[in-house]
Amino acid sequence: MSRTLVAFHAHPDDEALLTAGTMARAAAEGHRVVLVLATDGGAGLAAEELRRDGSLGTRRLAEAERSASALGVARVEWLGYADSGSGPEPEPDAPGVARFCRAPLEEAAERLAAVLTTERADVLLSYDANGGYGHRDHRRVHEVAARAAEIAGTPRVLEATVPRDTIVRAIRLVGRVYRFPAEFDPSSFERAFTARADITHRVDVRRYVRAKRASMRAHASQATGGGAAEVGAGGQTGDRTLGAFLRIPRPLYDLVFGREWFRDPSRPAGGHVATDVFEGLP
Repeated sequence: MSRTLVAFHAHPDDEALLTAGTMARAAAEGHRVVLVLATDGGAGLAAEELRRDGSLGTRRLAEAERSASALGVARVEWLGYADSGSGPEPEPDAPGVARFCRAPLEEAAERLAAVLTTERADVLLSYDANGGYGHRDHRRVHEVAARAAEIAGTPRVLEATVPRDTIVRAIRLVGRVYRFPAEFDPSSFERAFTARADITHRVDVRRYVRAKRASMRAHASQATGGGAAEVGAGGQTGDRTLGAFLRIPRPLYDLVFGREWFRDPSRPAGGHVATDVFEGLP
């Protein structure tokens, strides 16, 4: 039976990191996959030459289209909001475009619910209440997704996440063979995402890591540069987190990125761990 999976993400490239394998698997198995982006990512870090003319958001949306193509996604939708930025305070609103963190909850939820209703979505992928690692737009995704699912009557909402102990162990393993960029704080993951006991879905995506890697590669603007903290010896901009992941040798990459995890907030922790996001749907 064909289903519809809607993946809701804050910025272009978020889908590549957390749900790309699951999206590629669903598409390969004959399901319809839709990617919804809350923002254009225009306040994201990037090399100076990519930010200078103010067109970073347009560039990143185009990168999302290339990522979606690599994953077999049938539709990409931008809700029309601007990236709120990751600084201490949200960026000022752009002319005629609200920052996502300032968007009225009901308004944003109605925009997402319209997509869910049109697509007759069976599963909506979202984030946990902390937005994984705490970004203000990621936290807003959690709130908007929960309300939109209520409006649209979407049967299942799954929070894309990572078991804390697994990611900490993986980061330590990768750190033995690769020097992470200055922006990357390994200790931050000890306080982020979800306890293993709360995971309800563990999806094997090893057969789809080639597509997942292509999805990451599509977001070229996010692989290097972004500020003085990332400038290395000789004044050259260094790898950002996405670029660092892409430099991981393939066998190790498959080990680190070959599974994706989700939490169903409607289910009690500690029970059966499903292996398919559609498992158990009527």
